[in-house]
Amino acid sequence: MQSIVLDVKGMSCGHCVRAIEGAVGGLDGVEKVAVALEEGKVEVEFSPEKLSVEKIKEAIDEEGYDVE
Repeated sequence: MQSIVLDVKGMSCGHCVRAIEGAVGGLDGVEKVAVALEEGKVEVEFSPEKLSVEKIKEAIDEEGYDVE
């Protein structure tokens, strides 16, 4: 497993948390998603053999949030 922490802009409420957790958590290879709303951080544990960091960023971007 690999763990990354992404800076995500535009999150403001529980709906944002659920949207990101649902989008990223639904990707094949994701083990855990933890959103820290106030810090603007998303921690993802995933299998790099199954999933790239770029695909994780794309899933967040498709929900309407900016990944730094």
